[in-house]
Amino acid sequence: MAEHLLFLTGHLARSRLERVLADLGQTTFSYEIIDIGVKVAALMTEEIISRRLKPPINADRVILPGRYRGDLDRLSDQFGVSFVRGPDEVADLPAFLGRVGKPIDLSKHDMRIFAEIVDASALSFDALMQRASTLAAAGADVIDLGCLPETPFPHLADAVRSLKANGLAVSVDSANLDELETGAAAGADYLLSLTEETVGLAIKYRTTPVLIPAIPGDLDSLGRAIKSAKAANIPFIADPVLDPIHFGFAASLGRFLEARNRWPDVDMMMGTGNLTELTDADSSGVTAILAGLCSELSIGNVLVVNVSPHTVRTVEEHDRARRIMFAAKQDHALPRGYDASLLQIHDRKPYPNSIDDIEALAADVRDANFRIMTAPDGVHIFNGKGHQVAIDAFELFPGLNVEGDGAHAFYLGAELTKAEIAWKLGKRYAQDEPVAWGAAVPEKQQDRTRLAEAGHTLRTKKDVAP
Repeated sequence: MAEHLLFLTGHLARSRLERVLADLGQTTFSYEIIDIGVKVAALMTEEIISRRLKPPINADRVILPGRYRGDLDRLSDQFGVSFVRGPDEVADLPAFLGRVGKPIDLSKHDMRIFAEIVDASALSFDALMQRASTLAAAGADVIDLGCLPETPFPHLADAVRSLKANGLAVSVDSANLDELETGAAAGADYLLSLTEETVGLAIKYRTTPVLIPAIPGDLDSLGRAIKSAKAANIPFIADPVLDPIHFGFAASLGRFLEARNRWPDVDMMMGTGNLTELTDADSSGVTAILAGLCSELSIGNVLVVNVSPHTVRTVEEHDRARRIMFAAKQDHALPRGYDASLLQIHDRKPYPNSIDDIEALAADVRDANFRIMTAPDGVHIFNGKGHQVAIDAFELFPGLNVEGDGAHAFYLGAELTKAEIAWKLGKRYAQDEPVAWGAAVPEKQQDRTRLAEAGHTLRTKKDVAP
């Protein structure tokens, strides 16, 4: 039997919800809508739902607004039906329901992130430990200790042992064989970057080498290193080496394709830093493309570097990219609609409400609280006394009449500026919510069981500081 869905909403959103659902046409489910009796749907509470929703409920699932704050499990237990949160915006319901309500699982991936500390030998022991902890929290699976030429690393062995004692996998990356041996003897899990001439060191210590061509671009020499590792029966990772743009980038892509054809079952690595670090472009997009290439070629390891300030969130970006690509690959689908973490500057759907939707909502508003929304024509602000739209926030202030309320004016200034920035960039704006910058900024943790603090859209005289 077809699934029957029950949507709970409020007065202002009901007509919009009805239109969106009607526009879906033929669906694999049936549905009904109940106005729970509040003006703003997101402000319905667990108490209101418990009191006004009358059992028995003839539905397989009850869909609540995404911004609903309350305990879903208690409602599910009370009514004997599964209560779930839908998307934050009604406009996103088609995408939500397009997967028949199936939640997207981004908990899995098949890619190991090596995060290099490029100046490890120049850092104090304590600074090194702190940096490693930060990288691990960001999603790194292996902490790569990058050694510097002509720079002593007296605490290398202690660093390896301490990181291992803290449960972290460790690799050592050096052109100095003595440093590599020191790391291997201390228990390093991986050694970077060995060739056919130095692979014997990994064989001696039975550690996993990351193998590269002895001569840049020479896959035959990489093949000989692979042969040596196989003969010694040690695990290994092969890295054909990705080169920067205009310095062999296209040819290096060809090498990765050829390497996969030559060795279809070999574990491989791609170092993404030569693209993310050495290209003046937002690293999230570059990372997405390279993660997609790794996904297609079953490259299970990436070496990630952060030297340039513009790649400060590169580990987080690689972590999200590997999860998105894995989920899309499992679904045999394009990597679209899974997660917006790599859409940092623009959004695919920046305007959840059309101009007509906003005008209809503004016509229904009777109170003095300001609502702020964006649409293709600019930033809208309205309450029961009027409705303005502009592309420059400063144009809106003369009509707001908040000159005598400093706190309220400050709030509106901050919100309108945020809305203007979002509109200009093509980002989605939601009043009293931070603009979502994806993996570019630390994710704000939200407690969906509690009501959010209301934004100060209207202050009474007693709320204004003297």
